[in-house]
Amino acid sequence: MATAPKKTAAPKKAAAPAAAAKKAPVKKAAATKAPAPKAGAGQTAINVAGATGRISQVIGAVVDVTFTGQLPAILSALETDNNGNRLVLEVAQHLGENTVRTIAMDATEGLTRGQSVRDTGAQISVPVGPMTLGRIMNVIGEPIDERGPVGAAKSNPIHAEAPLFTDQSTEAEILVTGIKVIDLLAPYAKGGKIGLFGGAGVGKTVLIQELINNIAKGHGGVSVFAGVGERTREGNDLYHEFLDAGVIAKDADGNPTPEGSKVALVFGQMNEPPGARARVALSGLTMAEYFRDEEGQDVLFFVDNIFRFTQAGSEVSALLGRIPSAVGYQPTLATDMGQLQERITSTTKGSITSVQAIYVPADDLTDPAPATSFAHLDATTTLNRAISELGIYPAVDPLDSVSRVLTPAVVGQEHYDTARRVQETLQKYKSLQDIIAILGMDELSEDDKLTVTRARKIQRFLSQPFHVAEVFTGISGKFVQVEDTVKSFKAVVDGEYDHLPEAAFYMVGGIEDAVAKAAKLAAEAA
Repeated sequence: MATAPKKTAAPKKAAAPAAAAKKAPVKKAAATKAPAPKAGAGQTAINVAGATGRISQVIGAVVDVTFTGQLPAILSALETDNNGNRLVLEVAQHLGENTVRTIAMDATEGLTRGQSVRDTGAQISVPVGPMTLGRIMNVIGEPIDERGPVGAAKSNPIHAEAPLFTDQSTEAEILVTGIKVIDLLAPYAKGGKIGLFGGAGVGKTVLIQELINNIAKGHGGVSVFAGVGERTREGNDLYHEFLDAGVIAKDADGNPTPEGSKVALVFGQMNEPPGARARVALSGLTMAEYFRDEEGQDVLFFVDNIFRFTQAGSEVSALLGRIPSAVGYQPTLATDMGQLQERITSTTKGSITSVQAIYVPADDLTDPAPATSFAHLDATTTLNRAISELGIYPAVDPLDSVSRVLTPAVVGQEHYDTARRVQETLQKYKSLQDIIAILGMDELSEDDKLTVTRARKIQRFLSQPFHVAEVFTGISGKFVQVEDTVKSFKAVVDGEYDHLPEAAFYMVGGIEDAVAKAAKLAAEAA
């Protein structure tokens, strides 16, 4: 798309006018949460906003800055000018000899030794609140959609502690998505973390859009989308698809507007330096935490792709002088991942439920990066190309998607039994497919024939028309309540609807829709 390169170039241009607007909130955040001082050998780390240092060394994304006297604290944000653009540096280490080592949040080409750097006295802060909805921001909260300043009343620092145990909600509760295959077979825990696995073109984006839409309709909640190290073109396409689907609202003149928008977008794409990619997930999470803690909402937080978060950390780790760990990853891999994931949880005020796309390098599930992510997941939703080739959408694999909360204690005995019977029927059908391919249906026993016909109906019944795809399919979207989903599938596996044709189950909501479609098909045939 022609606009994609323009979107990446935009932050540099938008940064200058936005800089003045951003500096004030950054300072304000210092009062609410100053980073903990951490001193080097014999040095004093005191946050004095406005203390000035000079660049002593630039190695790729890592910049060393020397101060006279007082040093900025670890995680403090420093600012310098790079060819007219505001460049933010985050303090990572105190090296001794009054020098701090920092990670740059943008390109360092153009920096020179001896250049002046100012300590802001606070962490990197990003705008939070309703004004962020419908906007696209970068890692430091600057707008990159060429629509002027965000205008948020408040900014929060991106580093925060996970909620205390006393503030966390211990009740296991499912988050109703309105999508039958997810709610029945691999339900999402409120405040849980879901891994989304799928190749290119199997419907990840449409599924994400529908989840954002349904959370807004079913729970009145908002969503935050963090694009971490993925293609700029995909981010650009996603934004335009959100506009077309109404996930981002438009005013009377057709321009995007925060009022009525359901999602805030934060991007640090794969063309950006590792500093931005290593922090953009935290920027998005900070925005999501505001909606959970201040507005008491059930928030959906999307990360695409969590692997790139780890990858960016490994890129800067060697430059920071750390000895690599297994497979060349950073030695702090588990800590970095834990600090992000532990902030994603349910509290007594609201919840953040996270859906994380996970890239598995070379399909090796034992690679330390995906393996560390798996330890935090409550559910996995696996999209299967073979199912999408049958025209069944969402192309969720009912046998390969699992959830920790699919237990009788959480979802109830009837839901659990129905889900297991559905999976059992589909598994039997899968094992019979080789026989059918070689010998045909006629060679099956009567029981097996019945299993196959029911399984094919279940397979089609797991498809569902999406609200966000209405403009493409012409079929109105369906939000199906869990009770209806369980009741409908129980009736199908019990054989109550064996008389209905397969076609009646395709792209409908509840069982009543299937009955109505069967009547319509019969009328058309007559």
